Amino acid sequence: MAISRSQAIELADAYTAAWNTGSPDAVAAFFAVDGRIEINGGEAWIGRAGVAQMAAGFFADVPDLALVCNGVRCAGDHVVYLWTFTGAHSTTKNRLSIAGWEEWDIDRNFKVTMSRGWFDAEDYARQAAGT
Repeated sequence: MAISRSQAIELADAYTAAWNTGSPDAVAAFFAVDGRIEINGGEAWIGRAGVAQMAAGFFADVPDLALVCNGVRCAGDHVVYLWTFTGAHSTTKNRLSIAGWEEWDIDRNFKVTMSRGWFDAEDYARQAAGT
């Protein structure tokens, strides 16, 4: 099943809005029941409960997280979602502006079956520390 550019944009816009609710369950709802996400090549969070746990971790670290979609690319059943999030780190209160992307595999119900997320973790750590 191929996803059209307009469908990919619609999915990305709705996913962005879900992140901006601050609800881990709203983020997890975009994933298939057995969907997975891994970040920077790390261990995958599996299932909607796992995805919600991952999102909750981001919301705990950046309670005022605001996400914007910077672009979308699609081919077949694959989507690349480019994003930037901003907010203040919960512990240090330092401002963050982190850019990254997710590579999605999409099923016929337009749910994410696999997401491979990437961002510069060293830059995140520097910004959080204020250095």
